[in-house]
Amino acid sequence: MTYVRRMPLTSRIPPTFRMPLTSRVSLTSRRTRAVGRAAVPVGIAVVDGLLVNGFGTGPGLWIALAAAGALVLRRRCPEVVLLVGLPGMYVGHLAFAPLIALYCLADRRRNVVVGAVGAVAVALAQFLPYPVTDLPELAVDRETLIMAMDSCVLAAGALVLGRTARVRRERQRELAEGREREHRLLAERTLSTERAWLAREMHDVVAHQVSLISLQAGALQVGEPDAATVRSTAGIVRELSAKTLTELQHMVGVLRAAGGPAPGLDPQPRLTDLPALVRDCGLRVTLATPDTSGHWSQAVERAAYRTVQEALTNVRKHAPGAEVDIRVQPLDGGLRVDVRNTADDGSTAPLDLPGGGHGLIGLRERALLLGGTFDAGPEPDGGFRIQAVFPSRQTF
Repeated sequence: MTYVRRMPLTSRIPPTFRMPLTSRVSLTSRRTRAVGRAAVPVGIAVVDGLLVNGFGTGPGLWIALAAAGALVLRRRCPEVVLLVGLPGMYVGHLAFAPLIALYCLADRRRNVVVGAVGAVAVALAQFLPYPVTDLPELAVDRETLIMAMDSCVLAAGALVLGRTARVRRERQRELAEGREREHRLLAERTLSTERAWLAREMHDVVAHQVSLISLQAGALQVGEPDAATVRSTAGIVRELSAKTLTELQHMVGVLRAAGGPAPGLDPQPRLTDLPALVRDCGLRVTLATPDTSGHWSQAVERAAYRTVQEALTNVRKHAPGAEVDIRVQPLDGGLRVDVRNTADDGSTAPLDLPGGGHGLIGLRERALLLGGTFDAGPEPDGGFRIQAVFPSRQTF
C-alpha cells in the first residue's frame, strides 16, 4: 500500500490569502481611497462635460470626455492634461477639467513660471470667443469686462490654490525634517552624556583597583617576603583583579545595551562603603562620615564615594607616604566632601602609573551635573586638597 504525504493546509493556501486579516483590510482600504481620489475628479469633469454639451454626440462632447479621461494622469503629466483640457474650455466652455489640471500643474511643478503660463492659457481659453474671428465684434462694455474678470479670477484661483497646497506640503516636510533632526541631535547629546558618564565610572573604578594591585605588587618587589606573605599578597591581587573584571563586565554590558534597557552598574557604592574603601587603600587615613546613611539620593552618595576614591588614588600615585584626612558631613541640606593630604614624607616610593588628568575633570563634571561645586588645589604645606559640595537633601 502506498501512502501519499499530504501537504499542510497552510502551504496550499495562496500567499495573498495567508496575509493577516488586518493587513488585508488595510491594503483594501488604501486601494479604495486611491481609486476614489483618482475617480472623483474624473467623474466631476464627465458630469460637467455632459451638462455643458448635452447627451448628443458631437465634437464638443468628445473633447470634454477626452479632457475628463486625461485627468487620470494629472499628477504625473499635468502639462499634457492641461493641453488636452484647454480645447474643451475654448470650444464648449468646459470648466472643471482645465481648472483641475491647472491646480495640479501649480501643485506639482516647482517653477512658478510654468504655472503662470498655464493660468494665462486658461484665462484666454475662458475669455476668447469661439471662433476667434468673432473677437473684433466684442464691445468694450460692462459685460465684456465682467467676462474678462471672471476668466482671470478662475485661472488665478486655481493657480493660487495649487501653489498654496505645494507650499503647505513643503512646510510640513520641513517641519518633519526639523523634528527628525532635533530628535537625532537629542539622541546624539544623550549618547554623548552617557559615554562621558561611563568614561568617568570606568576611570574611577579601574584606576583605583589597578593602583591597589600595583601597590601590592610593589610591596612584593621591594621586600624579601616569606611564602606566607607571598600567598597572602597574591590572594589580595587576585581578589582585586576579579573585582576589577566584574566592574568592567558591568560597564561593557551597559555599552552593549545601546538602544535598549541598559542594566545598572551593580553594586552602586554608597556612603556606608567608605570605611571598606579606606581600610583597603593602603594609606594612613582618618575618616569622618555622617551618622545617618541613605539620607541623600543615590546619585549624591555615589558621587561622594567616587570623589573620595579618586582622591585616594591620586594620593597613592603621587604621595603614598602622606597622611590623608577625609571628612564627609552635611552642609545646608547638602553634602560636603573634604579630602586633604599632607606632603609626602618619602617613606614610600610613588607608583609609576600613567595619568592623563582625567580624574579631577571627571569629579568636577560629577559635581556640576548634580548642581554642586568642586574645588581642588595644592596646600601651603605641600599637600593637596579636594572639596566637593553636592546639594539636595533628598531621598530618591
